[in-house]
Amino acid sequence: MNEEHHILIVGGGTAGWLTAGYLARMLGADRPGGISVTLIESSDIGILGVGEGTFPTIRNTLSRIGIDEAEMIRQCGAAFKHGAMFADWQNTPGTQGPDHYFHGFQETGDQGGPELLPYWLLGVASNTPWADINTPQKRAADASRAPKLPSHPDFAGPLNYAFHFDAATLAVMLRDQGIRNGVKHLTGTITNVELAEDGSIAGVDSAEHGRLTASLYIDCTGFRAALIGRAMDVPWNSCQDTLFCDRAVALQAPYETPDAPIKPYTLSTAQEAGWIWDIGLETRRGLGHVYSSAHTDADTAEQALRHYAGAAGKEMDARHFSFKAGYRKVNWQKNCVAIGLSSGFFEPLEATGIVFSEIAATLVANLYPWAGDLETSARQFNRIMLQRYERARDFIKMHYFLSKRRDSQFWIDNANPDATPDSLHELLDRWRYRPPNEMDFDTNIDIFTQSSWQYVLYGMGWKTDLSHKAGFYRYHEDARAAFAKIDSQAAYAINQLPSNRELVSYARDHSFGGHA
Repeated sequence: MNEEHHILIVGGGTAGWLTAGYLARMLGADRPGGISVTLIESSDIGILGVGEGTFPTIRNTLSRIGIDEAEMIRQCGAAFKHGAMFADWQNTPGTQGPDHYFHGFQETGDQGGPELLPYWLLGVASNTPWADINTPQKRAADASRAPKLPSHPDFAGPLNYAFHFDAATLAVMLRDQGIRNGVKHLTGTITNVELAEDGSIAGVDSAEHGRLTASLYIDCTGFRAALIGRAMDVPWNSCQDTLFCDRAVALQAPYETPDAPIKPYTLSTAQEAGWIWDIGLETRRGLGHVYSSAHTDADTAEQALRHYAGAAGKEMDARHFSFKAGYRKVNWQKNCVAIGLSSGFFEPLEATGIVFSEIAATLVANLYPWAGDLETSARQFNRIMLQRYERARDFIKMHYFLSKRRDSQFWIDNANPDATPDSLHELLDRWRYRPPNEMDFDTNIDIFTQSSWQYVLYGMGWKTDLSHKAGFYRYHEDARAAFAKIDSQAAYAINQLPSNRELVSYARDHSFGGHA
C-alpha cells in the first residue's frame, strides 16, 4: 500500500460509503502501490433511512464498486424505476388541462428517420403528450412493467432505468463492499480539526483513535460540514430565494396487499405549499411531503401527508426534518473535498442528492493529484461542480416556474420572474421559437440530458412556436411512421416485460443474466 497517498473520509452514510467504495476500487486500495482509503464514522449519527430515488448513472456506479444487482434488490428492498410521474404540477386540481406528465429516463431517438420533436410540436401526433409518444417507456411505466427481463445481465436492459431503495440498508451494503474493496473502517467521533498555517488540514483528532492524517480529506459529515464548513470556513451559497422548500415530513406505508403492484416510477404530487413523494419499494411505500416553511407549518404539512396516505398511513410514525437548499461554490479547498450534503443539496425533487455524490466521487478518482498538484485538480473540480449545481438548480426551478397554478401564495411566488435565475430565463427565451437541442447542453456540466429538459418543458405545457418555419419540415409521413413504430414497440414491451413486482420477486432467489 502506498502510504504517501492516503485518503481519509470523515462520515459514512450513502455519500461516505459510495465515495469510499468507488475510490478504493478505482484507485487500487487493495493493490500494491494503490491509494490507502480510510473511512471514520460516528456510531452516534444515524441515517434518515427514507426511501430514495436515483438516476440511471447509479447502475454504472454500483457496477464499478462491485455491487451485484440482484443482491442489491434483495438486501435493500429495492425496485426498478423508469423515471418520475408528476401529478397536479401544471394545473390546479379540478381545473381544465392535463393533470399529470411523465419524465422518463429513455433518451428520445430518431427511429432512423427525422428528428421527431419538431413534428410533434407541429401536431403530427395530434394531442398525444410528448412523453407518451416518443419512446415506449411511459406506457411500460403505466402498466407497472419492469425495464428488463431476468435474462438481461446486471445493470442492463432495453429501457433505461434506475432504482428505488431503502437508504439505510444501501449504506450498509456499500460499507460491506467498500471494506472488501480495501477500505479501512474506523468507528469514532472527530473532536477537533487542526489547520496548518496555509489553511489546509494538518490532521483530525478522534477520541477513539487519536490523531489521523491524510494527503486528502473528504468531508461527508452532512450539513454539519465539520471540515469544509466549520473548520475551513468555506461559505455556503443559499438558493432559498429560488427554491423555497426547506422542510419535509416522511412516513412509511404498507401496501394494501402483499402482491400489490409496485409503481416503477417516483410519483410526485404537487400540494399547496410543496409536493409529496411516493416511492415504491418491495414491501412498503416511502412517502414524504416536501414543503416551504414560509408558506405552511409542520402540522399542516403532516396532515396533508396523512390525508394522502389514507388508512395505510394513519398509525405510522412521521419524522420531520429540515434542509438547506444550496451549495458551496468551492468544494475542493486545499487538501479537503466536500461530498454529499456538506457540498450541496437541493430539495429531493428529481433525486439529485445521490447523483451529486456519484459525480464528485468520479471526479476525485479522475483528478486525484498523484504528483501532489492539489491546486490544479481543485480548480477543475470546483469549476465542474459549480456549473453542475447551477444547471441542476435551473432544471428544478423550471418545474415550479412553468406551473399555471395560482391557488396559493407558494405557487404565486414561484411564478415571480424575480425569483427565477437569469440563466433559466435565457434558456426559456431560446426555446420560444426552437426546441431544446444539443447546442444548449454540455455533458461535462449537465446532469440532466437534453431529453430530460424536453420531458419537463413540454410536460409543463410550454409552447414552442414553429409556425414561422413550418414549411421547412417536409417529412411528416416519415414522422407518422416513426410514431406508429414506437407505438408498436410499446405494445411489444408491455407484452414481453414482467411486472415490476415479478422481477423484484425473481431477484430474491436468482441472479440476472440467466444465472441461478
